[in-house]
Amino acid sequence: MSFTRLMGLLGGLALFLYGMQMMSTGLEAAAGNRMKGILEKLTSNRFLGVLVGALITAVIQSSSATTVMVVGFVNSGIMTLTQAVWIIMGANIGTTITGQLIALDAGAIAPLLAFVGVAIVVFIKNEKAKNAGQILAGLGILFIGMDMMGNAMKPLAESPSFVNILTKFENPILGILTGTVFTAIIQSSSASVGILQALAKSGAIGLNSAAFILFGQNIGTCITALLASVGTNVNARRTTLIHIMFNVFGTVIFTIICLVTPFLNIITNISPYNVTSQIANLHTIFNIVTTILLLPIGSYLPKLATMLMKDNGKDDNEVLDEMKTMYLIDFKHIDKEKLATSSLVCIESIKKEVTRMLELAKLNVSESLSIFANHDLKKYNVIEKREDYVDYLNREISKYITSVISFEKSKAGSQVLNSMFSITSNIERLSDHAVNIAGYSKMIAEKQIVFSEAASLELKEMQETCEKLFELLEDIPEDYITWHKLVAFFEQKIDDMTIQFRNNMYDRIQKNICSDEGSILFSEMLTDFERIGDHALNIADEMVKISLAA
Repeated sequence: MSFTRLMGLLGGLALFLYGMQMMSTGLEAAAGNRMKGILEKLTSNRFLGVLVGALITAVIQSSSATTVMVVGFVNSGIMTLTQAVWIIMGANIGTTITGQLIALDAGAIAPLLAFVGVAIVVFIKNEKAKNAGQILAGLGILFIGMDMMGNAMKPLAESPSFVNILTKFENPILGILTGTVFTAIIQSSSASVGILQALAKSGAIGLNSAAFILFGQNIGTCITALLASVGTNVNARRTTLIHIMFNVFGTVIFTIICLVTPFLNIITNISPYNVTSQIANLHTIFNIVTTILLLPIGSYLPKLATMLMKDNGKDDNEVLDEMKTMYLIDFKHIDKEKLATSSLVCIESIKKEVTRMLELAKLNVSESLSIFANHDLKKYNVIEKREDYVDYLNREISKYITSVISFEKSKAGSQVLNSMFSITSNIERLSDHAVNIAGYSKMIAEKQIVFSEAASLELKEMQETCEKLFELLEDIPEDYITWHKLVAFFEQKIDDMTIQFRNNMYDRIQKNICSDEGSILFSEMLTDFERIGDHALNIADEMVKISLAA
């Protein structure tokens, strides 16, 4: 191949991939979080699940992104493993839309589509119009890149050595392996199928060779979900296993069909003069037929995945000596563009991790109050360990939010992330004050400091009020406004009690009822109680902002 042809091939490939990314981004932005939110409200109906999975994937043009969302939802407990099966089946069908679009052969009007799209993006300020323009521009650039690749590869179709290499892909194992590896590298079955269509359009490869590569591409697309499942719980990893099983099953079935029946001849006869359509049709049939075959037994796939992937026996509950996040999806190895379409799952995983962090902080406050009331110093070391865990989660969640917010497109999503960032900081401070209270209790016991009966009763009243405040944080209703008013009421009550109890303490000092050391500790504990109320109200404020942004 000459240098000019090579540059044409690389340039065409660059335009093709950029156009596909541009179109996908525009479609995702146009769909918005509401479209992705459908997944969260999904019922267990298998047909609805397949339909929704296909619809979401057709809109965002990425089965990988849909599967990453599903893995995240299963990891967060929002979706069951059985529900995930139907979404995965639908996602595999939805991803074939890209190949059908490419098969339309719109090369003649591609420059016009690109021009109109870019003009809309540049000259029109309306956000919805810009999204539509981005879709048109992406589609046009995609077809231009497709034509450039096809023209650059036409001489290869006349090269005996190159044709000889491609005919080797008629070997099913070699073809499947090539398709799997190539798709795993670029992390997009839609892009890899499009490149295969461009190669076929140039005449370099026929359907007999392309078919097995295509089957391998369906397996290779599982790599993104596999990477997303790293560090997740066992059910999330089983979701990825189900995705792999689906495509491996389809590949085995269709490989046998292609080897023992004239199936590929039938596909060729449907569109005899358009090899790109042949590939697109085979891709669509592959996923629809695999779904039809597996749909009746789909509820058994989670059981099979459970048998193949045993739980390691570790409880997902708190393990203080082994600090780790439980719900955050590790995305450092995943293409950021796929994550941009999956910001919803990132936000949901953050919410789950923050809820877990809040549970640890509330437990610290509760046990610190218990130490004070019952003089049970055995819990002190556990509280300190738990405080280290809360600090660790604060760091990890904050770093995660910082990474996610860099690719969050919507204003509402950015508000949620900012609020979650603030909430983690307030939770960390809650736990700090709990440790302070536990420390004062330890000091009281060690130095045998005795409070007056009045001071003890006041601290008990403050403790009970704080516990009521935390009960509100434990159970957040849909009516955020009324709930927020209740939190604010108890926070103000703690403020009023702090002022009143401190004045009472001054009176006791003047009457020599309390010791100097006891009075100082009493005042410090009141300050910590008051700060706990402040941070609880701050959390409630941010929760209201999140509800309004939804």
